[in-house]
Amino acid sequence: MKKRRLKGFVVPVFSAILFSGLIITLLSLSSEPEIKTELNQQYTYVNDSIINKVIPTLNEDKIILKPFDSNKVTVYKKFYDSEQNKEDSIIYYNNTYMQNSGVLYNSDSEFNVLSVLDGDVIEVKKDNILGYVVEIKHDDNLISTYQGLKSINVKKNDKVTQGTVIGKSGEISLDVNLKNSLLFELIKEGKYVNPEKYYNKKIKEI
Repeated sequence: MKKRRLKGFVVPVFSAILFSGLIITLLSLSSEPEIKTELNQQYTYVNDSIINKVIPTLNEDKIILKPFDSNKVTVYKKFYDSEQNKEDSIIYYNNTYMQNSGVLYNSDSEFNVLSVLDGDVIEVKKDNILGYVVEIKHDDNLISTYQGLKSINVKKNDKVTQGTVIGKSGEISLDVNLKNSLLFELIKEGKYVNPEKYYNKKIKEI
């Protein structure tokens, strides 16, 4: 019996097929790093997007500062919130008794007046009795008002960060004893609140 052998033209074709397959395989392997790189870029992009969305929530952890940087500042008139502290929170001016809607601070020496939180300056004006007045709008429907300033460092529509020196303490004509003073008010959702109860608290806690 004769043994069959592959014809001469069959061997080159078979070799060509094997060679082509080898080339395709090598090309496939060499293209894999590019695919991985693209996936890595997408993964990084997704992570950056998530981080950018998380950052703004960190503001909720900020603690509300006092509106001054001096330890010599004392409370001259308290916030009026009941009849019990009536004597310490009533302001007498021009034959009129007025309930204090903020806290009136005073000191023997001039002190810096600070923004209690980040915010936008929505009002700057000068009053004959209260001196310069600055209003700043913060997150969570919170507005802080600084009255009695002798000088100011901000203007309307300015953006300020927490701790920014917005001005210097000054004289308030409500009382002859007030030389270096600040009348500070805090308005939460349209209502005056006692600032002394909000210091050192996080925004998300108020």
